[in-house]
Amino acid sequence: MIKKLAVFDVDGTIFRSSLLIELTNALVDKKNFPEKAKDEIEKDYIAWLNREGGYENYIAQVIKVYNKNIKGCREKDIEDVAREVLSREKKKVYRYTRYLIKKLKKEGYFLFAISGSPGHILTSFAKDMGFDKYLGGYYEVIDGRFTGNQPFGNPADDKKKTLLEFNKRSDNKFDLKKAVGVGDTETDIAFLKMVGTPIAFNPNKKLAEYAKKNKWKIIVERKDVIYDLSSFEFIDAS
Repeated sequence: MIKKLAVFDVDGTIFRSSLLIELTNALVDKKNFPEKAKDEIEKDYIAWLNREGGYENYIAQVIKVYNKNIKGCREKDIEDVAREVLSREKKKVYRYTRYLIKKLKKEGYFLFAISGSPGHILTSFAKDMGFDKYLGGYYEVIDGRFTGNQPFGNPADDKKKTLLEFNKRSDNKFDLKKAVGVGDTETDIAFLKMVGTPIAFNPNKKLAEYAKKNKWKIIVERKDVIYDLSSFEFIDAS
């Protein structure tokens, strides 16, 4: 029997923060990254925290800082910190997507995760969540140290392309019109358009507007309540 496919974004969709952010902060705390790395993120973090700047600006700055400082670090040191972060943070997941992953797994779906977070922290997280396949940022290692290069790019930069390439190379050729997709920002729209059941989970405004226009399922989890928003109006509070 050919399995059906379910495709998930990870950060902000399953994990209630960002694996990359948590890892970066821990690497500063452990002195693997210099203290100034946190200072370089602070402005965008505060702007996002105060709802004066977008999350996309914040995470873009974190990625920039991570990519700059990973160069020359020992692979073993980074993996040790990643394990410590996961032991502390891995259960900080959303109830809805945790439930959906278990439900789809039970129904025989093949679970595929696409994330911009580094593979050296994503892999263990995705395995623990029950994913069959997972792709995160690959960072080149030579002689036990990171070079700072990403020779294959980042799979999250173009999730549509990543999904198409995965399906082309897979033993099963999944019917994407029978697939489920879950994401939380406008960067997920391209791959969500490809699947038969797109779900906008805790969407930002751009994804929420697109999802509403195209009559996609919109799910919001707030505190201990999960809402299925079939009809709503936006409030402009800018």
